[in-house]
Amino acid sequence: MSSRIDAYGFERPKDFDYTSYEEFYSRYLAVLVRRAMKWSKLLQRNNGVEKSLKVKRYIRKGIPNEHRALIWMIVSGAQAEMDLNPGYYHKLLEGEKNDRLVDAVLTDMNRTFPDNVQFRRTSNPCLQQALYNVLVAYGHHNKNVGYCQGMNFITGYLILITRDEEKSFWLLDALINRILPDYYSPEMMGLKTDQEVLGELVRMKIPAVADLMDKLGVMWTLVVSRWFICLFIDILPVETVLRIWDCLFYEGSKILFRVALTLIKQQQARILEAKNFPDVCDKFKEIIKGPFVMECHTFMQKIFGEPGSLSMKTINKLRETCSARLA
Repeated sequence: MSSRIDAYGFERPKDFDYTSYEEFYSRYLAVLVRRAMKWSKLLQRNNGVEKSLKVKRYIRKGIPNEHRALIWMIVSGAQAEMDLNPGYYHKLLEGEKNDRLVDAVLTDMNRTFPDNVQFRRTSNPCLQQALYNVLVAYGHHNKNVGYCQGMNFITGYLILITRDEEKSFWLLDALINRILPDYYSPEMMGLKTDQEVLGELVRMKIPAVADLMDKLGVMWTLVVSRWFICLFIDILPVETVLRIWDCLFYEGSKILFRVALTLIKQQQARILEAKNFPDVCDKFKEIIKGPFVMECHTFMQKIFGEPGSLSMKTINKLRETCSARLA
């Protein structure tokens, strides 16, 4: 593959900063080699990955790509579900199909990663078929959710990493059913709630930005909804997204708040320059670009330091308050 295309099949944008990337990657390569050796040792010693402080630490420092599918499956509970339901995925594929669901999925096929060579009809194998199968099967498995935009991108990433439809199906189920509460149901209540929760966390931790948003009358949903719906896909660089997902599968949805708060806090001065609503939108587009987000290893260290303590207890309390407000 030429350097215009990354390791996952994505074409690099025309303004891609190759110099910064080469500098970063030559440093990151040493980290990857070191982590790969540590993971190999861990997996040799212990076939199953038990939840422990050591495993949590290892995951925060990044799962090597060759072990990603295995570790995501174990720590998310997807492997256990798949083992309990042998043949279930294939039964869904063979069963009756809902025409409206099929049409909705088909409509989004060509819109899913047009910049990725592996999803083009001309590529061999073309991942569009796997994407279609997983989304249609999932829509029949979880009728309350069916199909919702955003799920295509998430499933696409799962397929790129696992190279396996059935595993992608069970990982999607882990995300939608357990990790992201009510993000993709028709009312998207969980998604709306979590955007409000982020607003409250910003008020607690970065009050100057919260005051600006209030003063200019900007609703959080207008600037961060895609961060949550797409779990940072197409927002942050691929490698950074995968490192975020490593932690998301192990530690749950609070990781999304850590990432969002770090982006906002790191670029607070830039955001505070905004004078009006269009300015705010522009600033939020700027804060997701540049070396800070590309250098995934230091970025991940930052998300666990920068926002300070953030317990699930705090988040759940805020979720209760915010969802009551939205009801």
